Amino acid sequence: MRVALFGGSFDPPHKGHIEIIRKSIKILNIDKLIVMPTFLNPFKKTFFAPPKLRLKWLRELVSEFHNVEVSEFEINHNRVVTTIESLKYLNSCGVSVKYLIIGADNLKNLSKWNCFEELNKLIEFVIISRDNITIPKKFKKIEINIPISSTNIREELSYNLIPKKILTEVKTYYKEHYE
Repeated sequence: MRVALFGGSFDPPHKGHIEIIRKSIKILNIDKLIVMPTFLNPFKKTFFAPPKLRLKWLRELVSEFHNVEVSEFEINHNRVVTTIESLKYLNSCGVSVKYLIIGADNLKNLSKWNCFEELNKLIEFVIISRDNITIPKKFKKIEINIPISSTNIREELSYNLIPKKILTEVKTYYKEHYE
């Protein structure tokens, strides 16, 4: 079985994430995509929406996909969980991940990831285009045409790229907490 892992903060999840899921399934020809939201990204100091709420939003968004599973593994730990830890957990459950899908914005810190060399041997990185960042040819690349990030949505309180399924709840949460 060909499996890919797509992790991130998803704070909030948006149409760009859905586009990444659709294109990854098609281009990578995978049987299963595991979406794994972080409790807290190791390179960030805080999150905005609580982890369980982000998990709920993601589950609602991916419910239309039969071959996508949202894992609560990292969120259930209530702490920073490294990617290598998540991969080892999946392996212990009999899930062998072939691809790790990350945004191009992660390339600048990739070598700083915990156990990067081991990660690099275990999986193949798939890089999602973002912010006109050059992606080295050694990586598989997936282009998406939605130039947005969760940070932009929060900072600008602009919700046009939040899917209708979760729009009201996302808008209400961020307006109450960040306006």
